[in-house]
Amino acid sequence: MYLKVKRLVDVLLSLIGLIILSPVFLILVIGIKLDSRGPVLFKQKRVGINKMYFNLLKFRTMRIDTPKDTPTHLLKDPEQYITRMGKFLRKTSLDELPQILNILGGSMSIIGPRPALWNQYDLIAEREKYGANDVFPGLTGWAQIKGRDELPIDVKARLDGEYVQNISFGFDAKCFFGTFISVIKGDGVVEGGTGDEKEAASEKETVSK
Repeated sequence: MYLKVKRLVDVLLSLIGLIILSPVFLILVIGIKLDSRGPVLFKQKRVGINKMYFNLLKFRTMRIDTPKDTPTHLLKDPEQYITRMGKFLRKTSLDELPQILNILGGSMSIIGPRPALWNQYDLIAEREKYGANDVFPGLTGWAQIKGRDELPIDVKARLDGEYVQNISFGFDAKCFFGTFISVIKGDGVVEGGTGDEKEAASEKETVSK
C-alpha cells in the first residue's frame, strides 16, 4: 500500500523542498560560476529502477580541465582539480541537491539505494541478489546513513537489501532524518572514492567541456 503513496510523497516533498531551497540553489549557482569556469551542473549515467539508465544531476565540483574519464584515485594530486566551491559542496553533500529534479522527473525517489554508476558491475550484481535493483534509487538511503563511502560493496548491497525488505513510511522517515545527522557529523565521507577500490575507480566526475 505504501509503495502507491511513496511517489506522491516524493513529488510533494520535492516541490516543497525546491521552493524552500530556491534561495540556496541561487547562492550555490552564483558561487560555482564565480569560483570557476564551466557549467553549473553535470550529468552522470546511472542505473535506475529495473537497471534502466538515466542521467543523474549534480552541481559541478571539479575544474573543466580535469582529465576526462580518469578515475579520481588515478589522478596525480586529485585535490588540485576540485574547486574551492566543490570542496564545500562535497563536504556538505549540497552537490546532490539538483537530484530533486531527478525525483520530480520520476527517475529517483527521496529514499532508496543510491544509484550505481553504469559501470559499477560488482555493486549492480550484488544488489541483484537482494532485489535492490527493482526499486527506485534514492537521494539518500539506509546504506548512506550506515557508512556511505566507507562501506565495501557487499555490505552496501546487503544494507540496500534490508531497505527493500523493510520499505515503509516509518523506515523512510528514519533514513530521511538519519541523513541530516550523518551530514552534520560528516560520517563515512571518503574523498575521491569509497571503501571499495573497484567502486572508487568509478566515482569520478566527468565534466562536459
